[in-house]
Amino acid sequence: VAALAAFARKQAAVPTVAFTHFQPAQFTTVGKRACLWIQDLLFDLDEISERRKSLRFLGVKGTTGTQASFLALFDGDERKVKKLDQMVAAAMGFGRTYAVSGQTYSRKIDAQAQATLSGVAQSAHKFANDLRLLQHLREVQEPFDEHQVGSSAMAYKRNPMKSERMTSLARLVLSLQTNASFTAASQWFERTLDDSAGKRVALPEAFLAVDAILQLYLDVASRLVVNPEVIEANVRRELPDIASENLLMEAVKAGGDRQELHEVIRRHKMETKEGDLLDRLVNDRAFKAVKARAASLRRPEQYVGRSASQVREFLAEEVEPRLESRRKALGLKSEVRV
Repeated sequence: VAALAAFARKQAAVPTVAFTHFQPAQFTTVGKRACLWIQDLLFDLDEISERRKSLRFLGVKGTTGTQASFLALFDGDERKVKKLDQMVAAAMGFGRTYAVSGQTYSRKIDAQAQATLSGVAQSAHKFANDLRLLQHLREVQEPFDEHQVGSSAMAYKRNPMKSERMTSLARLVLSLQTNASFTAASQWFERTLDDSAGKRVALPEAFLAVDAILQLYLDVASRLVVNPEVIEANVRRELPDIASENLLMEAVKAGGDRQELHEVIRRHKMETKEGDLLDRLVNDRAFKAVKARAASLRRPEQYVGRSASQVREFLAEEVEPRLESRRKALGLKSEVRV
């Protein structure tokens, strides 16, 4: 989160093409997009905090959860049974125990833990997928070390290997959540042993995989490479289409008929060559009333809305307070070997 926050702050006002359906839509900023990645991680951070707070210890509940053997041991003294339950929990570092159980704690607890880990994997997968697409566009790239080989066959390639590894591990974690859900759903009465074997594989693997994912995430996020020239070129290429919407609104404000103006834009778009749509429109008689504003329409900064302000507000109001409360964890280094 801290690494991405530093990146977002630096790139807060840099216009870039925003995509829906991976088709150019409007403009956003590089920093605003990074805030979307951060927000997903904050959701995960909050979920982890809540999960840790709500986690209790099973305590001493006996073979079917009734505490019958302990009640017999203490000659029917329920207060001593409850005291033992609390003492064992405290010895293991827990302040509370589950009030009722079968032979084991509910396997929904395992499923909830897996769901929390799955949430982290989802966020990492989203980031890594976005970065892989951005690397294809050559706008933003993951770090590429001096002696790193992108492809054993094609020496010129710079494959997004770390991002690909992140998505691969994330898919594993997502699949492991299904195992925990089925285990919780298929338990019979006070307990059946078909919970054990799968749980002993799924939980450790999920924790280990998420640890590896976050190591990769930290390494990549700390050293993102931005290619401003490529971003600017892509913005310039899409600017005429995006500016045409504002030109339409300005012409309507000046008294033009929206439907007729819309048709003029559509016709010019069908006939246009690469990059000359805006020139054609401002020189069309239908847009004569707003021709004087043509120059201002060519500035991509005016199409990013509140992106830069949103970045500043988000970092100040949402990110910094969480980082401040976890200051001891900052400064961790990733140990990734290519």
